[in-house]
Amino acid sequence: MTDYTTVSIPKDLADRVEETIEGTSFQSTSDLVRFLLRSIVIQHQKEGELTEAQFEEITEQLRGLGYLE
Repeated sequence: MTDYTTVSIPKDLADRVEETIEGTSFQSTSDLVRFLLRSIVIQHQKEGELTEAQFEEITEQLRGLGYLE
């Protein structure tokens, strides 16, 4: 059995995520967050430590999608 923890995000961000995932295969904000975090972790594990440039690229992608301000 998998244990879970809670991650808090601002309500306005959660609302934007809900709008963004409409019509996609993501069923919830949690589904999307899990997908994004897994993607980052997998990339990190494949390549070793993320460089500052890679971290900035990920940050800009998330900002462009509206997940970061």
